[in-house]
Amino acid sequence: MTTSADPERLRRWRLILGGDADGTGCGLAGQDRRMDEALAALYRPAPGQGRGGGSTGPRSAGLGASAPSVARWLGDIREYFPPGVVQILQQDAIERLDLTRLLLEPEMLEAVEPDVHLVGTLLSLNRLMPEATKEVARGVVRRVVEDLERRIAQRTRSLVQGALDRSTRVHRPRHADIDWNATIRANLRHYQAEHRTVVPERLVGYGRQRHGAQKDVVLCVDQSGSMAASVVYASVFGAVLASMRSLRTSLVVFDTAVVDLTDQLADPVDVLFGTQLGGGTDINRALAYCQGLVTRPADTIVVLVSDLYEGGVRQEMLRRVAAMQRAGVQVVTLLALSDEGAPAYDHENAAALAALGSPAFACTPDLFPELMAAAVRGTPLPVPEG
Repeated sequence: MTTSADPERLRRWRLILGGDADGTGCGLAGQDRRMDEALAALYRPAPGQGRGGGSTGPRSAGLGASAPSVARWLGDIREYFPPGVVQILQQDAIERLDLTRLLLEPEMLEAVEPDVHLVGTLLSLNRLMPEATKEVARGVVRRVVEDLERRIAQRTRSLVQGALDRSTRVHRPRHADIDWNATIRANLRHYQAEHRTVVPERLVGYGRQRHGAQKDVVLCVDQSGSMAASVVYASVFGAVLASMRSLRTSLVVFDTAVVDLTDQLADPVDVLFGTQLGGGTDINRALAYCQGLVTRPADTIVVLVSDLYEGGVRQEMLRRVAAMQRAGVQVVTLLALSDEGAPAYDHENAAALAALGSPAFACTPDLFPELMAAAVRGTPLPVPEG
């Protein structure tokens, strides 16, 4: 027995399964048909003709090999799907249909929906771009960077600065240095009802304001191809931290070579175009450089962002981390700094670092401000479960 809900259920299954021979017996018309065609162009391989009209080989899924054809498809998916879905479809198209070559064309770049993954792809093509394309690409990257800064900057500054302030709190402050809010909270049990006042037994305040940076932060970021999203987020966070006078922030990126991008931190777009995604990995060499930046170990936090696939000398890398920690440096290892969840990483190296007291875990951009605040305070890090 059929119900009135069956046609709608069949329609949904037809859109999910795709293809006229899907067994539902349901035809599509109007916008449903156009949505189905847009998805089929990406997910229904057809070794015959592409939408552009030419033979595209066994990997073709109907987009053809021309920028106008792909640009039309990009316009279609932006019309039919929300931005989050559009970004997923774009990324799948780049990976499944090998469209990276078309991203070298300015007209193509102007048609895409910018996101972190697209920025990673553009950075990997940086050395191949003609100048006209590079200018358009910088505009795309800047849009993503500005969006990320709006998302993370205020919370990062607030949490980290609060941690810096608390780290200097003292309990015998001068009158001008008393933190009255904290003092009242600490003495509420001494409230005198008859006098309607709090009689403070213990004063809470801040020590004398320090001139210059209170903490040194060194971001050491693996720029191998698998770390593209992490490089983008680390660059933006580096720029935010560098804007805080109470921190002295350095940014070091590496593959088999090491590049110090600290002098470009005022503009994360410049930082990103100073990276070169891909290549091998020499973590030990990068840590050796970072070790040379340490001038006051007890006030230094080194954040290593890497999947830990070491192409250099593994034992020397571990000895270097151990030596920095013995000197008082706090070493934090992030297997990824992205929204992607658990990455592929070297489990043996991660376990070895954890045994040294430097837990290695993936970190989302939303968790990173809390992590930095905990590192500044010297309290346990908010390590995600699992």
